[in-house]
Amino acid sequence: MNSKYRFLLSNTGLFFISTFSSKFLVFLLMPIYTSVLSPDQFNTVDLMTQTANLLIPLVSLGVPNSIIRFGLDKNYSRRGVFTVAALTYTMGFLCLLAFYPLIVKITYINQYVRYLYLYLLCSCARTLVQQFVRARTLTRLYAVDGILATVNTLFFVYLYLIKFNMGAMGYILATITADFISFLFLSIVSGSWRFFSLRKATPQLSKEMLSYCLPLIPTSIFWWITNVSDHYLVTAIVGAAAGGIYAISYKIPSIVNLVSTVFTEAWQISAVKEGQTEHPEEFFTSVFKAYQGIMFMGGAGLILICKPLVSFMVANEYYESWRFIPVLILATIFSSFSGFLSSIYMVQKDGKSNLFTMMAGALSNIGMNLILIPEWGAQGAAIATFISYAIVFVLRAKGTKKFIDINISPLFMVANVGLIGALSFVMIAEIKFWIAISIALTVAIVAFNFIPLFTFVKSLLNSLLGRKRKA
Repeated sequence: MNSKYRFLLSNTGLFFISTFSSKFLVFLLMPIYTSVLSPDQFNTVDLMTQTANLLIPLVSLGVPNSIIRFGLDKNYSRRGVFTVAALTYTMGFLCLLAFYPLIVKITYINQYVRYLYLYLLCSCARTLVQQFVRARTLTRLYAVDGILATVNTLFFVYLYLIKFNMGAMGYILATITADFISFLFLSIVSGSWRFFSLRKATPQLSKEMLSYCLPLIPTSIFWWITNVSDHYLVTAIVGAAAGGIYAISYKIPSIVNLVSTVFTEAWQISAVKEGQTEHPEEFFTSVFKAYQGIMFMGGAGLILICKPLVSFMVANEYYESWRFIPVLILATIFSSFSGFLSSIYMVQKDGKSNLFTMMAGALSNIGMNLILIPEWGAQGAAIATFISYAIVFVLRAKGTKKFIDINISPLFMVANVGLIGALSFVMIAEIKFWIAISIALTVAIVAFNFIPLFTFVKSLLNSLLGRKRKA
């Protein structure tokens, strides 16, 4: 049993090296972005990136999910999995080319559409090879690629934005170039191209992979809607400058998302391996409780320091973005919890339940945005995002019990939400003695979550030390 935790911890460490370096780059570059790009320009860049994120699942037909799920399963040919995925990407991109006349009419990004296509091509090519490297559990190579991508992005941001002063186009080109180099590196070092074999791409395998991943396309779109509809609606209702400031406010909560992404990349491998064994409830529950504690403690810490952090990282015209951060951090925490539970649907190849829960979140998000943004501006958008992710989490917590009955500990979670909600209110309202009260609430959240997290870590350390003694 202890080997399960060692395997998860080892993969988490390697994925941390890969993902932390590339994702943390966002924060390192924020002073550059906010000094070189105006709020309007940053809004345009962010909208183009989010539009690409919407189109990626359509181009890929959701097949990255199948690469992991089927590539890790010893009952399927890895050559077949890679070939089906590569062919799916190719067909999806060719279909997207037919929609060029329509996409070029999208406001805010129409002058960058050619770069959007290039962005999509390089991003999808890199994702194809990246996911296959993960499926082969080549986690060290995956980590090295993350570091390489970080170095490349830093260099090309300096080259295009600072040296050549290319503005929004330079931001886009830096990402495109870094993705392309990463694709070449992974393809050559991993030898993934050798796995392409039309003979192994059988109709039966294609059918199984597409049957699993196609329902995940609308799921990805609904996830995108929940993440991004608030940005579009703030831009449309309040203005482009407000949209740019709101986009910046997402950067601090993405630290929470960074931790979630690192863990999820490692957790998906463990979930597929252990979720098919008998009685995986204990393993899933213990990991979720530790994960929950880390998310709430980290989120509270970020809320406490968000004002000085924003002041240090962004230009003065973006400073007001800090007011939206506390609520968005809480929303990101519940997004992370929902992602954890989606791994159970992944194990069971149940794409439909994933779809319906995310659809409920997206529809509620749009409805609440339309109600709250005209009344409360961008803060209304942040509140709508939090509520929609909470809805998704509750639906998945109930829906996954028929597969793996995780002990969510509802009272423990409600208490955490109440404490972080109080912290967020005190910070945003800036009531009397708000600094002292905020510190006290943060300490309370850390203390409340420390014991279950300490118990998990203690068991894990005992496992690791026991293994060393035997060696």
